[in-house]
Amino acid sequence: MKNLWLDDERKKPEGFDLHARSAEEAIELLKNGNITHISFDHDLGEGKSGYDVACWIEEQAFLGTLPRLTWKIHTANPPGRDYIFWAMRQAEKWWKQLEGPVSL
Repeated sequence: MKNLWLDDERKKPEGFDLHARSAEEAIELLKNGNITHISFDHDLGEGKSGYDVACWIEEQAFLGTLPRLTWKIHTANPPGRDYIFWAMRQAEKWWKQLEGPVSL
């Protein structure tokens, strides 16, 4: 079980096992499994953003191909924070739906 830090500029803080500097790198690490937590930056230089990663996670949650993740957003970009937040909230809804009703 590993924690993924997604950021192209900031150093990986203590407590994180993996550091992705691009959306593509983050998605590859997520595809390989064993990621249980991700912390998002939105702006990743040229190309795709942290929001693109969040959208990929949301799609995988819908398809049932990615286990539930815990997550945090550390970006300094307020609109980017909102985009990631809403994509990840939707992913949580898909994961919850896949888990089904709780039996008592």
